[in-house]
Amino acid sequence: MMYPLVRELAAPGAPYRVPVAVTCRVLGLARQPYYRWLNTPVTDADLAHAYRANALFDAHRDDPEFGHRFLADEARAAGEAMAERTAWRICRDNRWWSIFGKRAGRGKIAKAGPPVHDDKVRRNFSADAPNRL
Repeated sequence: MMYPLVRELAAPGAPYRVPVAVTCRVLGLARQPYYRWLNTPVTDADLAHAYRANALFDAHRDDPEFGHRFLADEARAAGEAMAERTAWRICRDNRWWSIFGKRAGRGKIAKAGPPVHDDKVRRNFSADAPNRL
């Protein structure tokens, strides 16, 4: 977001003070959203998101074995109601996983290991060239 830059350039103590109208025109921004942001730099949605994340973090710190569904229930009990999908997104973004939830190596193809027994028949299953037996 470019609004803090506009505020810095238009500050009274700035060495090269640039008017807001000129700065917004050069940056391709409208002045009305800048002044709206200047009145309330933190939106209600950002504030609600911060409170929800704080409630989820408190629940995760108390019980690190819980997944996002149980953390959402704990946050609801603390007074921060949210959907499970919202709780999942916040937990994913902050990497608050259950200590039992992630398996290592899931979805990877295992390489063939050494033979289990000796090859007593001595068959050769490789071809010398394509389409040859």
